[in-house]
Amino acid sequence: MKNAELFERAKKVLPLGVNSPVRFFEPYPFFVKSASGAHLYDIEGTRYLDYAMGYGALLFGHAYAPIINAVKQRLDAGTLYGTPTEEEVVLAEKLSSLYPTLEMSRCVNSGTEATMHAIRLARGYTKRKSVIKFDGCFHGSHDTVLVKAGSGASTFGVPSSAGVLEELSKYTIVAQFNDVQSVERAFKEQEIAAVIVEPVMANYGLIPPNEDFLKSLRELCDQNNALLIFDEVVTGFRLSKGGAQSYYNVQADITTLGKVLGGGFPIAVYGGLREIMSRVSPSGDVYQAGTYSGNPVSVTAALKVLELLSESLYQRLREYTRELTKKIAQIAEEARITLVTNQIESMFQLFFTNKPVRNAHDVRACDTKMFKALHSALLKEGVFLPPSQFETNFVSSAHTKDELEKTTNAFQRALNKLKTQLDKTD
Repeated sequence: MKNAELFERAKKVLPLGVNSPVRFFEPYPFFVKSASGAHLYDIEGTRYLDYAMGYGALLFGHAYAPIINAVKQRLDAGTLYGTPTEEEVVLAEKLSSLYPTLEMSRCVNSGTEATMHAIRLARGYTKRKSVIKFDGCFHGSHDTVLVKAGSGASTFGVPSSAGVLEELSKYTIVAQFNDVQSVERAFKEQEIAAVIVEPVMANYGLIPPNEDFLKSLRELCDQNNALLIFDEVVTGFRLSKGGAQSYYNVQADITTLGKVLGGGFPIAVYGGLREIMSRVSPSGDVYQAGTYSGNPVSVTAALKVLELLSESLYQRLREYTRELTKKIAQIAEEARITLVTNQIESMFQLFFTNKPVRNAHDVRACDTKMFKALHSALLKEGVFLPPSQFETNFVSSAHTKDELEKTTNAFQRALNKLKTQLDKTD
């Protein structure tokens, strides 16, 4: 079967043929049949070198044998009990050893659940309603955080989806990432329960924090008796064993984790200081529950992921990503194409602009048509990047020197084609 044919079938039973918006791209997405290492294989037999990596979840690549084998063994013992397991306790203990402020934690099934419950907990603990988030930071698809900024530097949230109530959005204040003054103004507008932030913005392109930005958030929260929530669904175990908090030496009151933790299986965690987490039911009055929360299959995968983490792994990933972005920048310069590369550890993104990209405004000013053209050109070369300027590329341990060479050659051809097309239109 052809991808185009399956897409026509999919559109009849799935909204625009997909189960998540970012999976769609024009003219139609390819449908994956299998994956291994750094590669995807579609239903037509085409192989793609993958830099989406499950949108950041696959630190070890696809179908990594140690994780798969651990899960296979667990399946024989049952997949869901409805009771606690020893493995849940071990996982929480290991997380506490890696994140000092994660004194207690709760397993859930997705990043959306984790941030939703983290914000509910912050409101319950502080007895305040309002939350500060940042323009461009993504924290899942629940109503509190599904808002966009208005015209000011810090504004009351405006719903960014039909069905999100304005009455609820007014309790979300949107500030600008890397702009401490916008956060200071937001604190003056209302009593704030919490500030929630991606320590590295990774769902609106890739934007690292400016020096001392995260420390300033910590100080402002302390000064105003508000909680600091680090949404480390992407950065957790991606930047380091201790995530962004270890990487930047800034500690949060509540932390959310996911993606890498599950190794390709659905799991997320929210947790924090004992005093705060003791408010979670049944020990406290902030409700949270879930049938599949802490299910033994996903917990087994998470334990294996944590076992596999090492400093040598992070060093290899860092070196690969730095070398790749360096080569891409050189190719773009030789082709006289204006391109900015943002990179931190094993994450990177490319922006068609001649200015530094430091916040959501900067991303929106980039040439997204050029990015789409690059995505299409690379797809023809067998390289798959996330199909949106507003996503991030991820490197895994399955990316080797061979993949580096193939990717570099693909970018060489793709960017030269774009340059030829640009010259024809001038």
